[in-house]
Amino acid sequence: MKNIFLIGFMGSGKSTIGRLLAEKLNMKFIDIDKEIEKKEGKSIKDIFKEKGESYFRELERKEIELFSEKSGYVVSTGGGLGANKDNMEKMKKNGIVIWLDVSLEEVLKRCGNDKNRPLLQLPFEELKKLYEERKKIYSLADIHINVNSKTPQEILKEIYENL
Repeated sequence: MKNIFLIGFMGSGKSTIGRLLAEKLNMKFIDIDKEIEKKEGKSIKDIFKEKGESYFRELERKEIELFSEKSGYVVSTGGGLGANKDNMEKMKKNGIVIWLDVSLEEVLKRCGNDKNRPLLQLPFEELKKLYEERKKIYSLADIHINVNSKTPQEILKEIYENL
């Protein structure tokens, strides 16, 4: 099987669902953010602070490039990676893209106090605008799963049925 890419806003459950889905489908799991942190030797927060968001987005782009040569992975992407049209096209060429759609209210419930998420430091109106912009690109995914108020097992079942 080709790759399965999970996209969505921060806090949508991409890493949690990705691990479970990979296990269920007997595929390998990879978390792009964790790979970047490992390669850079620092946290996403520190990468943003020291080198800026555009540097980080370039690292994400390079990671997606790597998966154009691989197969058999469930890939958890960072929230911004799936919101880039070029990255979306690359992912769709090399697999199935699944959007884990979460409301902004649910994001704030799940992640609101997480100081390691640089974008949560934005004023609410800017965060809301970013959320709305990203949804336009996320909507190009092959499969759309609403994850609000669902358990990981319910989400997994819905994904499996859609695949």
